[in-house]
Amino acid sequence: MSVLLIAGSPSERSRTVGLLEETGRRLVQRGALVSRLRIRDLSPQALLLADAGNRSISQALDQVAAAGVVVIATPVQKAAYSGVLKVFLDLLPQNGLKGKTVLPLATGGSPHHMLALDYALRPVLQSLGAKHILPGIYATDAQVVLLPEGGVQMDADIGLRLDEAVHTLITDSLQPLPAPAGYFVPVPFAQVRCSV
Repeated sequence: MSVLLIAGSPSERSRTVGLLEETGRRLVQRGALVSRLRIRDLSPQALLLADAGNRSISQALDQVAAAGVVVIATPVQKAAYSGVLKVFLDLLPQNGLKGKTVLPLATGGSPHHMLALDYALRPVLQSLGAKHILPGIYATDAQVVLLPEGGVQMDADIGLRLDEAVHTLITDSLQPLPAPAGYFVPVPFAQVRCSV
């Protein structure tokens, strides 16, 4: 399973990135192939001018296209997800998340902004054609603490929610999609015993 971690934080080091990295660590432990995309590292001018031909932007778009699972992390600022994440999502084609499972993560100063995941970010992810959007995980500043040596210390509840989300991502990716209504489930040729 290929997973792309998208950091939508404009900061080099943040609780948002720490939460995303903890998710990535758990996914790697479960055997996932994890790659990273930090939007803050893309060309700012190309982002603002929607220059999809820019090398950093085109490589980022290719990373999204190649991933089977996308984990998107953002700080919540002024009751919405970050502007840098919005600018990047606007560059994705209309079906840029088609067939993908998405796990949204967010951090914020207080629990009052947790609905930003459902009312601001989720509709955008749905409009981009995501196959399945897992329930988002929102953590306050008190639940994800940056450590001086570079890591993060997470609240036990957030750790459990991350474990559940990672388990869902892993198990969902191993299960075949059900056949659409009115269609037969495909049968591999090796299982065909008689043909006419």
